[in-house]
Parts: sequence; structure tokens; C-alpha cells
Amino acid sequence: MTDYDIFNGDADGLCALQQLRLSEPREAQLVTGIKRDIALLTKVSVKADDFLTVLDISFDKNRHAVMSILSTGAHIRYFDHHFAGDIPKLPGLETHINTASNTCTSLIVDAYLKGQHCAWAVTGAFGDNMALSARERAAGMGFSQDELGLLQELGTYLNYNGYGADLSDLFFHPAELFTQLHPYTNPLEFIADSEAFRILQNGYAEDMDKASRLRPEKADNAAVIYMLPDEKWARRVSGVYGNQLATAAPARAHAVLTVQADGQAYTVSVRAPLDDLRDADTLCRQFATGGGRKGAAGINRLPVEDYPAFVNAFWKIFKR
Repeated sequence: MTDYDIFNGDADGLCALQQLRLSEPREAQLVTGIKRDIALLTKVSVKADDFLTVLDISFDKNRHAVMSILSTGAHIRYFDHHFAGDIPKLPGLETHINTASNTCTSLIVDAYLKGQHCAWAVTGAFGDNMALSARERAAGMGFSQDELGLLQELGTYLNYNGYGADLSDLFFHPAELFTQLHPYTNPLEFIADSEAFRILQNGYAEDMDKASRLRPEKADNAAVIYMLPDEKWARRVSGVYGNQLATAAPARAHAVLTVQADGQAYTVSVRAPLDDLRDADTLCRQFATGGGRKGAAGINRLPVEDYPAFVNAFWKIFKR
């Protein structure tokens, strides 16, 4: 029997897996990639009685792969908060899926483990731009405001590391980053000890300084669109920049588009207003490579010719 840990390469996926493996240690093959690489179940070749733990990738986007894997006699345990569609009840499939707008995979795993490693759950929630949920979960746990600030930084940097067109854009392969996180039951100790934290901290500061000089492509009181160039720094900040914009203007919807290398399409990150977490996934699923959750979603490849349709749909959904 082979164990596989299949997880999104962002903060939520990393922190969800960290909690599980601190509580349930096991040797497993790590399967992950950039944040937008979610067809991860197609990358494993399984046999009967193999066990797959899947974290923070859409069940709906992996439905056919799930069915194929189950047909071999393998077993799947699935934790997620993205749009899932119909979830079948099948032998070998165990699901922990909650698509509520105020939760994330790290918090779902935290509930499953009954809070055994909640500091990592708080870190993952911060990284998924769920600061309110993170602080609510941290309440009564004895964290100082400075410590919560550090957990928020770590979550932000772990999320930042997951964004790119391919792995060469990232500072660390997510599997390598998980290996560095794993010895630490306390994320504050990782922050104090880790050179990786400082590398990400410095890279984030430099990249976000460049992003701060951007001006909106289109904006009103309800929504705003930013356009980023085809450069490594821009690909790395595309998600965390959207989170920062959403935090700064919680009544607005935000879209951050990044020009792809061929100049023929954009990568899109959408953030619903933090005051009204809804329909980011509904918007993005209108386009062929789109998906996500109510508060945050994306489109892996939006052809240039579809940009006007995206703009119209964006404003139609989020206008007041």
C-alpha cells in the first residue's frame, strides 16, 4: 500500500497538511505544485488499497480522476472548501467538504482534529485572506497581538510562494516548503528559526513594492480591475496583491489580471468584497478554466478576446 498526500501548494494546503501529519504521522508521497495546478489527482498512478489524502483542491475539478482512482480499489480522504458540485457516496471515499464563505481547508482539518494544532489552522486561514475567521479561531488561545501578526505574516508568505506560471517562478517548491515546516509543532518557532521565512519576507516586500506603483485599469465604487505585466514578480504577487486590495477596500470587488507569456491571454484572480463574500466562483466558472470559492476565485487562462465579456460579467455580478 502507498500513501499519497495531494495538496494545493498555497498556505491553506500546506497548513492543512501540516496539521494532519503532526497528528497522524505517516510516510507519504507528496504531490503538489503551483497554486493553480489543481488537476493533481491525474498525476498519480494508484493500485488497490493505496490511500490518498487530498487537501484544498476542488472536488468538482477532479471528479473524473476521483472516480477513476476509486475504481482501482484505492481509498480517498478529501478535505476542501471550494465549489464541489454533487458529492457521491461511494465506497472508499471519505469527504470533509464545506463551501461556506467563512471557512477554509485548514479550519476544516482543525475541526476534524479537534483543535490539536490550531496555530497552524490560524496561519492557514490568515494565508487564505480570512483574517476574521483566523482571529475568531485564535480567540482564547493565548496569542498576543504581536504573535497573531507574525502568524498572519507567515500565512501571507506561504500563500505568496504558491503563485506563479510554473515552479520556476516560486522561491520554494511547495513540497520542499512543507518539508521545512513539518518539524515545527509551533509556527512561531518556524518563524524564529527559518531562513525560508526571511527569504519569503524579503521577496514579498520587494515584489509588493513594485505592485504598489500600479494604477487601476478600470474602477468605480463597486469594483476595480488591475492589469499586471508578464514578469516573474507580477506572477508571484497576483494573488496576495488581490488579498491586500480587498483588505484595504472591503466594500469593493477586485480583479487582478496578469498578462501571460504569449500575450494572448490573462491569468485572473478575483476577490469578492470582504463585506459581502459571494459569487467569485460563480463569475469565474463562466469561463472555461475558471473555478474557486465564494470569496476568492480565478481563471487560469482568459483569452484576450474574452476580456470584454469578463469585464461585463464582473461588473454585472458585483454592482450595487
